[in-house]
Amino acid sequence: MIKYLGSKRKLLSEILSAVQTAMPGARSVIDLFSGTSRVGYALKKKNYEVHANDHNLYAYMLAKCYIATNLEAVGKEAKKLIAEFNVIKGQAGYFTENFCVRSLFFHPKNGERIDAIREVIAKKKLEPSLEAVLLVSLMEAADRVDSTCGMQMAYLKKWAPRAEKHLSLRMPLLLSSKESLPGFAYQLDALEAAKSLDADVTYLDPPYNQHRYRSNYHIWETLMRWDKPEVYGVASKRIDCRTHKSLFNSKRQFIKAFSSVISSLKSKVLVVSFNNEGFVNRTEMEALLSKKGQVTTQVIDYKRYVGAQIGIYNPKGEAVGQVSHLYNKEYLYTVDGR
Repeated sequence: MIKYLGSKRKLLSEILSAVQTAMPGARSVIDLFSGTSRVGYALKKKNYEVHANDHNLYAYMLAKCYIATNLEAVGKEAKKLIAEFNVIKGQAGYFTENFCVRSLFFHPKNGERIDAIREVIAKKKLEPSLEAVLLVSLMEAADRVDSTCGMQMAYLKKWAPRAEKHLSLRMPLLLSSKESLPGFAYQLDALEAAKSLDADVTYLDPPYNQHRYRSNYHIWETLMRWDKPEVYGVASKRIDCRTHKSLFNSKRQFIKAFSSVISSLKSKVLVVSFNNEGFVNRTEMEALLSKKGQVTTQVIDYKRYVGAQIGIYNPKGEAVGQVSHLYNKEYLYTVDGR
């Protein structure tokens, strides 16, 4: 899956254990802020019925691929098309101009192939599940040859070694219907999803600071939408990054927004992950969650993302700040309101 700030890859065992312990007989789980769908995928592998939701299109496509689509439905056709795409020659277009020339997120030779493959996918007018699988395959292939530290706010001064490798698509690791229950993907606002979705357990991993995922991963949003928007700044961000804001990225509005989500959820059992560098400290979060039910808290030491480990640099590549700390704490809250 793609590199992602806030990914719970290293916490999967703790999250799965928390869900299983909180409600041993649970059959269904909502992942309300699904992101890469890494947690939802792990839950699906454990044979839970997963309802994955995220308001960003790239995240919805990941959920549609990994949660809502099983291998039997699209596997044969997807593998055939991926083989066809892997021999397509590059043709410079919007992607190359904005993300390989205007900014340097990808080597032009790979940008040209991303342009060409994305245009072919758009012209084929594929069935939605198959299209999602192919778009995720392209996104993941691009992620493997990018020249960043994991976010699309900036690119490296010199090409990363992986950036000069040949872009190659792979078949996403879809689960079989024989080993998993059907899953569902939604592209809803978090509060709307909280009011409308229902499951035994809800897992919540909300944004925890001012950094917006739409801005951090604006290239993926554009690659999925293929709307070729106007861009701005050194990072060639989508113009709508200036106006597309979330209450969860506002320190002043976070508690009110998250409280509304918590109170609207139909699930009686919640598992919540949050960071000690977030807007809300442990005491405040426990107080907020206690309105829903009894709260237990697990504290996990967690290595910070790579960008925070290498220091702070200005656009010229000059160091302007020092690393303050290499680890933070991840809080895993379990709420039982039965």
